[in-house]
Amino acid sequence: MFGTSGIRGTVGEDVTAALALSLGRAVASDGYDRVVVGRDARESGPILVDAVTAGLRECGADVLEAGVAPTPTIARAVSRTDANAGVVVTASHNPAPDNGIKLWSSSGKAFGPEQRDGIAARVERDEYDLQPWDGGGSLEPVGDAIDRHATELVEAVSVADPPSVAVDVGNGTGGITARVLSELGCDVVTLNGQRDGRFPGRPNEPTRETLGELSSFVEATDARLGIAHDGDADRMLAIDETGSFVPKDALLALFAREAATDGDIVAAPVGTSIAVDDALAAVGATVSRTRVGDTFVADCTTWPDVVFGGEPSGMWIWPDEMPCPDGPLAACKLVELVADRGPLSSLVEGVKTYPIRRASVTVKEKTAVMNQVHECVCERYDDVDTLDGVYVDVDDGWILLRASGTEPVVRLTAEARDEFRAEQLEADAIGLLETAIATVSGIQP
Repeated sequence: MFGTSGIRGTVGEDVTAALALSLGRAVASDGYDRVVVGRDARESGPILVDAVTAGLRECGADVLEAGVAPTPTIARAVSRTDANAGVVVTASHNPAPDNGIKLWSSSGKAFGPEQRDGIAARVERDEYDLQPWDGGGSLEPVGDAIDRHATELVEAVSVADPPSVAVDVGNGTGGITARVLSELGCDVVTLNGQRDGRFPGRPNEPTRETLGELSSFVEATDARLGIAHDGDADRMLAIDETGSFVPKDALLALFAREAATDGDIVAAPVGTSIAVDDALAAVGATVSRTRVGDTFVADCTTWPDVVFGGEPSGMWIWPDEMPCPDGPLAACKLVELVADRGPLSSLVEGVKTYPIRRASVTVKEKTAVMNQVHECVCERYDDVDTLDGVYVDVDDGWILLRASGTEPVVRLTAEARDEFRAEQLEADAIGLLETAIATVSGIQP
């Protein structure tokens, strides 16, 4: 039921009001009796919020309505209001026809595997503590969630020389970023700032390919950087002052190096570039690799000496602030860095990067194929890690083959310190996957 980042799928097929009702019932029945509920700007959001709220109240939980707000705003409101859970109706960076539900713990961290499994088990068994006519939960608004988040963001950074910034909200809920940067003294221009759950301005996921308008605008103006969010503003990616997209691994390296000092640890998923390891080695810090998914990175940020966690997808966590990815906070941190250290393009140039290859292959029998990949890899290589997929570390690079948690594909990544070796490792990874697919196909009836 739950993927690496909650429940997501097509509305009316995978995600329905009936599912939302069941989840609300399950959360309340599992002992969460004070729950913050909010949503992103999608057209299907009100129906799903009504359903999940009904399920929560039907089983005795009091609901605090946060309304339409960024996911990190809602996550922060959970701990601030003494709630013991949060429900966000969002499909994050997915397209408009999708929606989903993500659950948050009292600390503001996403539900972990055990918590999710408990909720899923109740839904599967249809096991709820439905209350009598006079036992339903209450409903009250949380009217200051965005204001409180904005105040916390202003207090989290210090911007002595505020730069001009372009903020592409992507028609989502991330307008708080433009508001806070203006309060910090920045000259801010907003693109796609009107909330619209159809995401007419650009595709919802911010990538090099979808941020052409922002890139062109920054290049043509005196903006010193561009900021982009997805629909629920848990992600943040950037454009430098020349209009160039900032590579995701380079952005991770910049944030990590700024947060860490000698002996500190940064959490990042398998498949993270060795550029991050090298950047941290320069300040005496190291990387601890996790499974893919912000929940796993967030879990790692609770360990001793872990000062930052990040995913190259655009999810950034500063555990001293909150254990959730916070796109507006990341935007403020990046503006602070540029104001203090100079042009973003120069900062990016200071991060040594290496050739990296990524590809996705459609695979019907993902589990069987990955089992075969593991067997083939163990026969060929000595240093094999199965934390998440199959990761092979060689002296001058690495390869990763990993089944997608949401699609019928296996993703492969290869990186090395020179172009020729990267091509060799990519060819090795493709060969391993093709052999595994052929072997599995041969044994199928």
